[in-house]
Amino acid sequence: QVQLVESGGGMVQSGGSLRLSCAASGFTFSKSLMSWVRQAPGKGPEWVSGIDSSGDSTYYADNVKGRFTISRDNAKNTLYLQLNSLKAEDTALYFCARNCLDNVCLSAAFRRSWGQGTQVTVSS
Repeated sequence: QVQLVESGGGMVQSGGSLRLSCAASGFTFSKSLMSWVRQAPGKGPEWVSGIDSSGDSTYYADNVKGRFTISRDNAKNTLYLQLNSLKAEDTALYFCARNCLDNVCLSAAFRRSWGQGTQVTVSS
């Protein structure tokens, strides 16, 4: 079955960096559009970034552009998100999602394939 397992979260100070990973299985990862979404405490989910199946095209929400970098390794069936210049408002549970981009990833149908998430906490 489809499985997405996120890892790499942690607690960092403002301005710090983290690298998140998402290990995928149960589907053809190399042919799948992939995204990262996040949910902050007490707030609704937010799409963060997306990447096409080859990795040639990447997409970002305005509030992370220039600070976050999405990438993928199709040989390892793994999606990454490099988080730099972290801010307190980046504190959230981060999930990876498949076959979607932008707010489409936030719909109930796509939420079902999210993993358990990895927590990122940024202290100011």
